Amino acid sequence: MKKFQVNSSGGNYDVIIDSGLLGRIGNLIHASMFAKKVAVITDLNVDRIYADIVMESLQKATITTAKFIFKPGEESKNLQTVHQILNFLAEQQMTRSDLILALGGGICGDMAGFAAAVYLRGIRFLQVPTTILAAVDSSIGGKTAVNLSAGKNLAGAFWQPSMVLCDPLTFSTLPPDVFSEGIAEMIKHAMIADQTLFIRLQKAHPENNWEDIILQNITIKADFVARDTRDTGIRQLLNFGHTFGHAIEKCSNYSFSHGQSIAIGMMIAARAAQKMGFCQEPVVEPLKALLEMYQLPTDCSYTADVIVRAAMQDKKRSGDWIQLVFPERIGHCFLHSVDLDDLEEIVNNGIRKE
Repeated sequence: MKKFQVNSSGGNYDVIIDSGLLGRIGNLIHASMFAKKVAVITDLNVDRIYADIVMESLQKATITTAKFIFKPGEESKNLQTVHQILNFLAEQQMTRSDLILALGGGICGDMAGFAAAVYLRGIRFLQVPTTILAAVDSSIGGKTAVNLSAGKNLAGAFWQPSMVLCDPLTFSTLPPDVFSEGIAEMIKHAMIADQTLFIRLQKAHPENNWEDIILQNITIKADFVARDTRDTGIRQLLNFGHTFGHAIEKCSNYSFSHGQSIAIGMMIAARAAQKMGFCQEPVVEPLKALLEMYQLPTDCSYTADVIVRAAMQDKKRSGDWIQLVFPERIGHCFLHSVDLDDLEEIVNNGIRKE
């Protein structure tokens, strides 16, 4: 078992990583926090595999349970689903002393966390990630959001979880594409902050030692959260590949997964940075090789003008400029403010392979 404390201005909380943890979740909640009732929020796929284990564990700990199930996929990540969750919580007469438990991937965690932030002006919630992406990234840091028709994650709130409980055994049931998109976030962490993680991913697949590599990623994410909880400065380095990646998601009508889109977004940023002379060492080929090692895409099929139009709704835009993240070397990135008039040229540099 690995245990780590995340420190933030919104409150400190523990992350516990342990194989077989789902079957003990009721005792963990009973021992660490008072809660008579837990509302489990999950999607249909996760419900079929893991919800019974969690519900039984909670009930054995004499905790009253309720469960809300939504249709899996990005198309459910919207205000309508959150509205349904909020009505469900009210119907269950959930109080501020009760808990919401997000059981699933990043979409589930985002929606359950957003609902927790606004229901009764704030109710405690637990992140129980069942995907690699959620375990190493979205479950940590308190950023919750849903999509609007104009773009991704445009409505949300900062609301820190009370605890994060990760059972790596859940990764064994992930489809190959969902597995790979979690690795994309690990590669992102390596590129912005930890060359040793990059080398580790080059040498061996992470399933050989899940607990250690999840902890290594969480440590990176938690450091940025501790220094910039509200995402106004240094934490924005975690957006490496995300401005272009979110635009690609939108352009594809979400047929590209988040991880696939971020992989392409990182390559666009790396190619542009190298061509613009920002890099102290070559980054494009090592990044490309590592992404391809984990079956992640590296080329973009959209034109620069299409990507730029989609990026105009990015939440990192401020007036006539937008904040981008560029690699200087593997293990170090920097923030760079770009005038919107120059964005298409930068994307063109990032798309062209020559």
